[in-house]
Amino acid sequence: MAKRFQMVGVVLALFGMGFLVAGGVAFAKVQDGYGSLQSFSEAQSVELSYNEDGQLIDRGTTEGAEAIMVLLERDWAYPVVEADLDPNDPLVNTATEYMFQMATIAYHTLNGIQTVVLTEDVEYNGELFPAGTYEFNVDGKYWTDFDRLHPIEGPARSQAWSGTAHGLIAELGVGTVTHSTLQLGLGVAGILAGLGLTFLLVGLGIYWAGHAKVEAFEVRIHDEVRDPVRV
Repeated sequence: MAKRFQMVGVVLALFGMGFLVAGGVAFAKVQDGYGSLQSFSEAQSVELSYNEDGQLIDRGTTEGAEAIMVLLERDWAYPVVEADLDPNDPLVNTATEYMFQMATIAYHTLNGIQTVVLTEDVEYNGELFPAGTYEFNVDGKYWTDFDRLHPIEGPARSQAWSGTAHGLIAELGVGTVTHSTLQLGLGVAGILAGLGLTFLLVGLGIYWAGHAKVEAFEVRIHDEVRDPVRV
């Protein structure tokens, strides 16, 4: 029986070593990913702005940054990680920073005013729009909220939500997902390492216990041989 315990211990210890190796490989891959993301962020050279007190600002004011944060946390329900917003490291290279920059672009797009010029009179749904210049307030409209057939809203939609705005948001989204995935990968690496250490310790413990039983049994047999009367 003791020998069987020892075998079980050896098998568990081997499993533990396998998990530890897998955890080490996963950790190395995650670090490679972090290095690549850092290089990507440095190549873009996009930084958040902070004032002398270390407060996040937008266009020179904390009120602007607070309004963007409201959009990010309340409207988009994004779980902001305050530790990611470091005034000593303003480079956009974490999920929260990528999302804040995305919200910045969206906020100014949603609250912008577009100038639409009609070169001729246009009638739409029984309403006449004379030729001239019109100021259109986006007023929180996303791409799908516009009436694209409207002579004012239609052109304003493509001006506000331009290809540049869509492209920047998509690029920032990639950064957010990449950083979040790397964090998940780091967690998986930690779980694998924890399992490996647990299996290894349990396996070694079982092997040690089995080995102790074998030694005790051998000592008992030896004593019985030396003193047959006791038997």
